[in-house]
Amino acid sequence: MSADTLEMLGQALLETVYMVGLSAVFSVIIGSIFAIIMIVTAPDGLHPVKWLYKVLDVVVNILRSFPFVILIVVLVPVTRLIVGTSIGTDGSIVPLTVAAAPFVTKVIEGALREVDPGVIEAAKSFGANNVQIIIRVMVKEAMPSIMSGIVLTIINLVGYSAMAGAVGGGGLGQLAINYGYQRFQTDITVYTVIILIILVQLVQGCGDLTYKKLSK
Repeated sequence: MSADTLEMLGQALLETVYMVGLSAVFSVIIGSIFAIIMIVTAPDGLHPVKWLYKVLDVVVNILRSFPFVILIVVLVPVTRLIVGTSIGTDGSIVPLTVAAAPFVTKVIEGALREVDPGVIEAAKSFGANNVQIIIRVMVKEAMPSIMSGIVLTIINLVGYSAMAGAVGGGGLGQLAINYGYQRFQTDITVYTVIILIILVQLVQGCGDLTYKKLSK
């Protein structure tokens, strides 16, 4: 491997980690907020508001149904408004976040629903309010499942970031397209795939260790 190739791969890896890292943080924050609102306002929630739950549920399901490449194109005006560009690593963060946030919402909502109703009722009997029940009971009990969902989200974002490279999103995906495909440099494609596999395995390994610690 030449020094130039190594430099390009290193730069592309940093761009991918940057895109995935920021979009993961933003999607987890946004997804968590929506998940908590949905779990509270659900028909069997702590404070049922059926119309709000249904609206959020429809919006989340619609966003989840968009293929990522199409979502990038649809969000071009929004992306330009937020970050000033629709290409490059910064331009990829908005569609990556929008693609991942609905997934995070459903994952966290599902994890919170798995909490034993008896534990929630016990907390109510001790005088806990809704905020305390959500934070100290539901989130705490569901944290291992939530963490597994976040790890899966990050892995999905790695794949999405590679797809973003096909439309000028930067990172390893763009490097593989520009050099591995368009310039027929097969070695670049191979190196890119290997790096992506290693990256996913590292994320999964860290996630498994965290899950085991939280489950104890």
